[in-house]
This record gives sequence, structure tokens and C-alpha cells, in this order.
Amino acid sequence: MISLFPALRQLLRNRAATLGAIVLTLIVLAALFAPLIAPYAPTKLVIMDRLKPPSAAHLFGTDAFGRDVFSRAIYAGRVSLLVSLGVVAFSTVLGIILGVAAGYSRRLDAPISRLIDAMMSFPDILLAIALVAALGPSMITVIIALGITYAPRLARMVRGSTLVLRELPYIEAAITLGLPTHRVIGRHLLLNLASPILVQATFVFAAAMLSEASLSFLGVGISTDTPTWGTMLASGREYMNNAPWMMIFPGLAIVIAVLSLQLLGDALRDMVDPRLSKET
Repeated sequence: MISLFPALRQLLRNRAATLGAIVLTLIVLAALFAPLIAPYAPTKLVIMDRLKPPSAAHLFGTDAFGRDVFSRAIYAGRVSLLVSLGVVAFSTVLGIILGVAAGYSRRLDAPISRLIDAMMSFPDILLAIALVAALGPSMITVIIALGITYAPRLARMVRGSTLVLRELPYIEAAITLGLPTHRVIGRHLLLNLASPILVQATFVFAAAMLSEASLSFLGVGISTDTPTWGTMLASGREYMNNAPWMMIFPGLAIVIAVLSLQLLGDALRDMVDPRLSKET
């Protein structure tokens, strides 16, 4: 595991990671304090102000129904962050269960590994669309569908690390001494898996945010009544020539949020395994 304070010092020395952390913090704060920051309600309709360009009254302009794009973008960030956080939590728990079971138990390794391979053989977005279509469009079903989609990534990583840790002398000694399986897994395996799981979770967070936007853009994700960056892009494509700001600002929000997570994830990965930074 990585010690907390040395890890923070190393992270702060990485300019890209620091920039990513600052940008991500600003996005989170804007989402948390959206009612205080947004000048208008995200669903407020003012037909007389439809398709207004960016101005002092509307920083990001207005959409086809006169709704303030800036306010909607801030509230959409709340949805994207909430869904992505739910996906990370669900996929991490499921991935740990599958990965540890496959890596620790030789009897379960083969069937679980084949299940992981089968799930990873499908493109992520197609698997997510199929699951959402089967479960029905809503925020909960999007979280479940994307969680199931990204759980195999975590499960494969956890399985590989568990196979290595299981053969270490202190793990074999704990098993030989007759320690219960749950204590061996909880005290020795999971503590040593915390760092790589955290790194992988940051990449899943970014991928989930992008996938949620893609599902909303395609109209198979969260209800169109709820402002999300994906639905804002979808509604803006009809007015791409007349009101390009309807797509530019939600698109920039997605790019900035995902990029900040990627920068932070790369720095965490380099801390966990410095050899990767030398190779790249």
C-alpha cells in the first residue's frame, strides 16, 4: 500500500495530476453548490429568450426552449458525477468479489474467468445499451448496467493481483496457521489490493462519465427531462448551425471532466507502479 502523506507529496509534485485534481474539485464543488451558482432554474422555460447567444445575462446562451445553458450544464454535472460515482461503487464491489473469488479459489477460477472473458468480448457501449434496454431507462438502471459493464475490468485486475499475493510466504503462513478465509482475504489480500483498485477506479469513473453521456445522447439512458451533458448534446445537434453553443459547452464539460480524471488516474498509476511511467 502507499503511505498517505508521501503519496500526497508525490502527487502534488506532478503538475498534470495537480491540475487534474484542481479541475475535478472545481467541478465537484460546482455540482454540490449548483443551486447557489446557477443563475436560473435548469427547467425554467422562457420562450421569448430561445436560442440567445452567450451574453452577460446568459453566459452560455439559451437553448431552443429559452432555458439557460449555463444553469443546465451545472445541474447536469450533478447527474453525471452521481451516476459515475454509483457505477464506480457498484463495479468495484462486484469486481472485487469476482476477482478475489477467482484468484483465491482454484475451483472457481476457471468458470469466473470464462464469465469475465465473455463479458469483456462485448463492446462496452453495446453491452450497456442491451442492459439498459432490458432493465428500462432510469438513473438506477444506468448505474447497474454500466456497473456490470465495467466490473470485468476490475475483476481481471483483482484476480491477477490475488494470484500473485496468494503465493507469497506470509499468505501461505496465514493459511497454514488456520486463519479463517475471510480474515486472510480482508486483512492481507484486500489491504494490499487497495492501491491498484483505487487507480483502476479513477479510470472507471472517467469511462462511466463518458458512457453515461453516450447513453443519454442516444436516448437510452436517463430520462430526457433530467438535464445531463449527453441529453444537452442530443438536443443541440438539431441547432448545430444556428446555435452551436448548445453543443460546445456541454461537450467541453465532458472533455474537461474526463481529462481531469485521466490525468489524476495516470499519476496514481505511476505512484503504484513507477516502472509504467519509465516505460511510457
